[in-house]
Amino acid sequence: MTPTLRTERLLLEPYVPEDEEGFVALFQDRRVSQWMGDGTATEAEDRALFGRVFTKVYAQELFDVWAVRRDGLLIGHAEIKPTDTVQGYEIIYALTPDAWGSGLGRELAEAIVAYGFDTLGLTEVYATVAAPNSASLAVLNRIGFEHVRDMAEDDGSTTHVLACHRSPG
Repeated sequence: MTPTLRTERLLLEPYVPEDEEGFVALFQDRRVSQWMGDGTATEAEDRALFGRVFTKVYAQELFDVWAVRRDGLLIGHAEIKPTDTVQGYEIIYALTPDAWGSGLGRELAEAIVAYGFDTLGLTEVYATVAAPNSASLAVLNRIGFEHVRDMAEDDGSTTHVLACHRSPG
């Protein structure tokens, strides 16, 4: 069961059905979705994805997925999951554009990485980031991620694979 996590300014908790509109709005915002997965999906696809969070991910306890809240408002999405792309656990996070530039991305990424190390017992955590996504690359570099390799995408773009290793001790 996905646990609730708290940071100084954020609450990460499992989604509830009432979050559907906020989830869809976040994923439909092209400023956000251009950096996620295969880019913007249709509204129907995002609603189906939200449904699968409950019927598949939570029901089968596949991996951890959180609604990210600040002051009670849904402002983002986060997950940590095993993936064949990196042969390990990958963090995924997104914030609404009005939350950008305030240090919340760093706070969120640090919380997910700490959860991976402290709760899941991982020794390394990965992230995959589109090469032009300089803001996310900067956040991850600041919290200790290092470039591992590049992946060429079908559309000709490049995705950077980054890793963060748990400090010994």
